[in-house]
Amino acid sequence: MTPKKYRNDLPQLGDARLLTDGGLETTLVFHQGLELPLFAAFHVLRSSEGQDALKQYYRPYIEIAHAQSRGFVMDSATWRASQDWGERLGYSAAELDRANRSAVRLLFELRDEFEKDQPFVISGTIGPRGDGYVAGTGMTPSQSEAYHAKQIASLDEAGVDMVSAVTMTHSGEAKGIARACSTRGLPLALSFTVETDGRLPSGQPLGEAIEEVDEHVVQSPTYYMINCAHPDHFVSVLGPDAAWKRRIRGVRANASRCSHAELDASEELDEGDPMELAQGYVGLMSVLPELRVFGGCCGTDHRHVRAIAELCLRGSNTPAKLR
Repeated sequence: MTPKKYRNDLPQLGDARLLTDGGLETTLVFHQGLELPLFAAFHVLRSSEGQDALKQYYRPYIEIAHAQSRGFVMDSATWRASQDWGERLGYSAAELDRANRSAVRLLFELRDEFEKDQPFVISGTIGPRGDGYVAGTGMTPSQSEAYHAKQIASLDEAGVDMVSAVTMTHSGEAKGIARACSTRGLPLALSFTVETDGRLPSGQPLGEAIEEVDEHVVQSPTYYMINCAHPDHFVSVLGPDAAWKRRIRGVRANASRCSHAELDASEELDEGDPMELAQGYVGLMSVLPELRVFGGCCGTDHRHVRAIAELCLRGSNTPAKLR
């Protein structure tokens, strides 16, 4: 186990293109038949069976990365392992801290077993304080920083290479997370989600949100991502040439073209079509010149990521030497 192995030299900041996983929570629920109260994947870490299920989840993605000679960003199962969600599940502060560390430790075990000649970056995942589909009551940057600092500290002390903040719905919370990561010297991938019109759930245009965060924090996020939306929902807002587009280095799209409200109301998983989704990523590559991290979100699994890898990454890699 080598904590913070790539913290000062993230391979996705160069020319190498890396893979990451798909929709963890939807896969565990709909394909593995696990119960996830509040959609909290970290809850399964309480048992050895749950830990084995998580390892089984990651392995097909690792195999795809190996087959494509790609590096891999390993995101921890901690999207909902923050204070408010933990309290709703009956976790004390100490138990929540242990859950975050346990999720990271599981990734170290996988990296020690499977990392070969391409880098496996360990990323601590955090999610919004509220619902990832609606903006709700927005937090100020100071409120956000105070709230998220606890989980960020747990992930940092566990030895992650970076933090990924995903399904961010408004810029106020995003700025607070950027401040908390900056305080600890942690690289941050800040990922916004958008509605079918390409705007954040708060109504703010994507480009404006990125520019606002960059302008109002001392240390900007290392890069930005888009997740939990279908490429058709946001490709149109990426058309004009703008500097903020070059800040986007990762996409984790949904398999479904449904809106967030429609997905929330659905009792069945919309898996979409893996090859059609991959073709959407090909279109994104033409408008996002710095796109380096390719994965999926709700409804996607290893089939979607394999299709994305085969269409987008085959033969296009710049080798990233293992540290």
